[in-house]
Amino acid sequence: MDLGEVLRIVKKNTSYFFPEEEFVEKYRAFAEGRRGPLRVKFGADPTRPDLHLGHYVSLRKLKDLQDLGFEIIIIIGDFTAMIGDPSGRSKARPRLTPEEVKANAKTYFEQVFRVLDARRTRVEYNSTWLSKLTPQDIIELSARYTVSRMLERDDFHKRMEAQEPIYIHEFLYPLFQAYDSVHLRADMEVGGQDQVFNFALTRDIQKAYGQEPEIILTVPLLIGLDGVKKMSKSENNYIAFNDSPEDMYGKVMSIRDELMEDYYRLVLYYDEDRMAEIRKLIERDPLRAKERLAYEITRIFHGEEGARRGREHFNRVFRKRDLPDDIPVLRTDEPVKLSEALLMGGLVKSRNEFRRLLSQGSIRIDGQKVFEDKLIDRSTVVRVGKRRFLKIELS
Repeated sequence: MDLGEVLRIVKKNTSYFFPEEEFVEKYRAFAEGRRGPLRVKFGADPTRPDLHLGHYVSLRKLKDLQDLGFEIIIIIGDFTAMIGDPSGRSKARPRLTPEEVKANAKTYFEQVFRVLDARRTRVEYNSTWLSKLTPQDIIELSARYTVSRMLERDDFHKRMEAQEPIYIHEFLYPLFQAYDSVHLRADMEVGGQDQVFNFALTRDIQKAYGQEPEIILTVPLLIGLDGVKKMSKSENNYIAFNDSPEDMYGKVMSIRDELMEDYYRLVLYYDEDRMAEIRKLIERDPLRAKERLAYEITRIFHGEEGARRGREHFNRVFRKRDLPDDIPVLRTDEPVKLSEALLMGGLVKSRNEFRRLLSQGSIRIDGQKVFEDKLIDRSTVVRVGKRRFLKIELS
């Protein structure tokens, strides 16, 4: 394949690609038969049993690289998950037990192979080599990087300024992640753009071990259902591969309008010509654009029949108001805060429960998720969770 076309494919939907000249050199050696396929590493820590659309963005890029003939190596971070990636965190992650990690990891294979060709994908658990490191090995690894360099990363720096504790084991996470690449002799690593520091550190560690450093390729972060933070299992603002068609369609319908372009580009992988068409549709008819987005994303994971089921369920419950017969009604003469309505209607027991459900994206008004304590100034239907409804009628 022409090198220009290869670079176009590699760079599509990427936020950081470095260094390009090293990639070109390695690709030419591969294309000319002077070396084997590039070894491309992607790591996923099984902190929850679900992969989500944020992972899908990276996996779709891996599929591009797999189609170019590269060797894709999926690292199930069963060892590193017990530490927790500190990237982007304002405090230390809760640590998982080995049993929790093992149970979550079991679910990853089937999900990954919805995108990648299982026959051409290598899957490794990093406990295979990390659990065998001796104290001497860990000291040797730690001696390859300085504390001052580690504190340059933005999340650690902010925590230092805020006098939030940073634990020693959190420094080990990027070092162990880097050692994965040393063990595999990785040529390239793919991940979200929040991983740039970890990947740059990995290059330094590989050099310290006498290896050629890996090429860094990151993809943009997909914003989650809260409309603010990256899609994340720990933030509970994600759309999972294993969501039912009904839940997946409904969740996509709840994303903010201004995020639709990103979902079309990063998840559906639309090229620039199709994106121009979509931008016009979003401007002209945002509801139709979102329905199309929800249908096409659901179709990726559940096929045509699943996408139809998701659409029909959403239209029946939220568009045509096919609600339970025994739905309670709260009548009021004046506008009321959402929290007050749910307390009066008995759908939440306390303001703390309301705030928790709100932050989790578990409250919908007329089928749309809300993340703030809105003033209800018209008759509407509120749904909490999957089965609790309240009809608010303003007289």
